[in-house]
Amino acid sequence: MRTGVFLDYSGGFREAVEHIVVLEKAGVDIALVAEAYSYDAISQLGYLAAKTSTIELGSGVVPIYTRTPSLLAMTAAGLDYVSDGRFRLGIGTSGPQVVEGFHGVPFDAPLGRTREVVEICRQVWRRERVQHQGKNYQIPLPADRGTGLGKALQLINHPVRENIPIHIAALGPKNVELSAEIAEGWQPVFFLPEKADDVWGDALRAGNAKRDSSLGDLDVMVGVSLAVGDNVEDRLNWAKPHLALYIGGMGARGQNFYHKLATRYGYGEVADHIQDLYLAGRKAEAIAAVPDDLVRQVSLIGPRGYVKERIAAFAEAGVTTLLATPVTADSAEYITYVEELQQLLP
Repeated sequence: MRTGVFLDYSGGFREAVEHIVVLEKAGVDIALVAEAYSYDAISQLGYLAAKTSTIELGSGVVPIYTRTPSLLAMTAAGLDYVSDGRFRLGIGTSGPQVVEGFHGVPFDAPLGRTREVVEICRQVWRRERVQHQGKNYQIPLPADRGTGLGKALQLINHPVRENIPIHIAALGPKNVELSAEIAEGWQPVFFLPEKADDVWGDALRAGNAKRDSSLGDLDVMVGVSLAVGDNVEDRLNWAKPHLALYIGGMGARGQNFYHKLATRYGYGEVADHIQDLYLAGRKAEAIAAVPDDLVRQVSLIGPRGYVKERIAAFAEAGVTTLLATPVTADSAEYITYVEELQQLLP
């Protein structure tokens, strides 16, 4: 099992990079930068690439709707170049709240667009002439009329790698099946080990049955809130605002993927209550309504022995990379928590 760090998109990035520089020396494998509706992930990843030398870097994740497939590929190739081959492209659909509400772009055909984005990115990295011939990215090229429109283009530069790893954030069964079929990695959110097979097992098996062996085994990359110690029970509350935001506020009723996930975990009534409070503007009450048990089940918060047991549960459920978000405001404690995690890995 690999270790990684998830940088909070709403936190202080410069301070977080200082943590990554230290953790790189400690052997942490990967650092991911998220993108939602704060600063973009790409500029921050470029800064991080300049400050590090060995740790793998990735977007975790960028929405596929906000950049063209070719731009995603160009950007990934550029970040792979400035990081000397250390980048992996994390993509996802995000949701209507971000895509339509913030970017003003229609949220449509998530499965088809995801597949075509991956195909086009790989065309670009192989320096093939890009063909937009799918259902969602389809531009028929007319006969050349002196305008240059009849000639497909290829990337001018020679990428460091023609097979930059792609991981996909996915929650729904069809999206997860697609991820297991075509991507190097899959990034679920709020992963509850004991429920994972019930929720995603069939989809993962269906996708793996169609998987090209050249992709290797699927890297299951799971983010966890992290605090290790005998007196960290209060840190459960630190993780609740994030859960409340996503379960309650990241989408309208009936269009909130995280609410649906909590429901599939058996927290349907609680999820409804959190959503009611959040959409009514009662955010503090929504946060307070998040159960401690749910936080414990999707996090690594507690004494060393307990955290070790939970790591074993994640491993048993198929997790191959743990992406930690230390729940602390203290820099020394941040480093200590991640180092403790490394020591507890099987």
